[in-house]
Amino acid sequence: MVFNFITVETIRIQFQPNIKEKILKLLNTFYQEEVQIIFEDSLFEENKNRVYNSYSKQVNEEEKLYDIHKLDVMLEKTISKYED
Repeated sequence: MVFNFITVETIRIQFQPNIKEKILKLLNTFYQEEVQIIFEDSLFEENKNRVYNSYSKQVNEEEKLYDIHKLDVMLEKTISKYED
C-alpha cells in the first residue's frame, strides 16, 4: 500500500482593501485543490476566547442563562419590589 502525502503551506497576506478584488481574481484562477482561500476575521481569536470563557463559566455553573420569559418575570418582580 502506497500513501501519497501532500505538503500544504499557509501564508498570510495583508493588503489594502482596494486590491482585494484583484487578489481574489488571481487566486480564483487556480484549481480548488491547489488553493484554498481562508478568510480570517481580525477579531476571530478574541471572539473565540470570549465564547470559550463564557461556555466554561456555564459548564462550571459560575453563570446561568435565562430565556426571555424567565428574565421578564424576574425583572417584573424586581421592579414591583421597588415600586412600593
